[in-house]
Amino acid sequence: MSVRTEVDGQILLITLDRPKANAIDVATSKELFAAFDRLATDEALRVGVVTGAGERFFSAGWDLKAGEPVDADHGPGGFAGLTELFTLDKPVIAAVNGLALGGGFELALAADLIVAADHAEFALPEPTLGIIPDSGGVLRLPRRLPTAVANELLFTGRRLPATEAAGWGLVNRVVPGTNLLAAAHDLAAQILRSAPLAIAAIKEIQRATETQGVEEAFRTMRALPRYQTMLTSADAVEGPRAFTENRPPRWTNS
Repeated sequence: MSVRTEVDGQILLITLDRPKANAIDVATSKELFAAFDRLATDEALRVGVVTGAGERFFSAGWDLKAGEPVDADHGPGGFAGLTELFTLDKPVIAAVNGLALGGGFELALAADLIVAADHAEFALPEPTLGIIPDSGGVLRLPRRLPTAVANELLFTGRRLPATEAAGWGLVNRVVPGTNLLAAAHDLAAQILRSAPLAIAAIKEIQRATETQGVEEAFRTMRALPRYQTMLTSADAVEGPRAFTENRPPRWTNS
């Protein structure tokens, strides 16, 4: 097995452990999907954290030495089990412990939030190999960075240091490597203070309205099922009640 999972309360820690570079082949993609699917389907879990074993590599991306074709079927969720998993309504934090190259960078981009070690670097070197980062890099990066910056990274494959990535708003936090998982856990704990149905509604709305103007997006939002469920939920009553009673809310996800 190349993927380890560990439950910490309502947090699922997913660790890619495939020496030497945590490269991802088809089998590993399917293992990662199984972990993300567990996050999706287990009602006791609310936040996922994905990281790499060791200090040098988060993931070097697609395993070029595996001998698999460029267009190999990586199973449900696409490459790395997350890059095409569009129905996951629970947040995923990428805890980037080192180099995130190619598909490793695309895995991080598929997460909702990124916490990076101060020595981490990001790069999409595919064009220098005659291919393109088609597991989300060419699609997601221009939506997360200014066009000129994204194009520079896409066209040249240069490495983006964690501190620069944070400066562009691509990374939420940069911390010493020894503090990485603690920082990711702290961020996950902050998310857990919010109602699960509210988080699910936010993710659904973001997906459904990503390419729409504001007026159209309002119409779309009002009709979405998770939005409607959230509005009429017990948690929508509990939140304001807990606020007025000056106590932490007790979410029931109902």
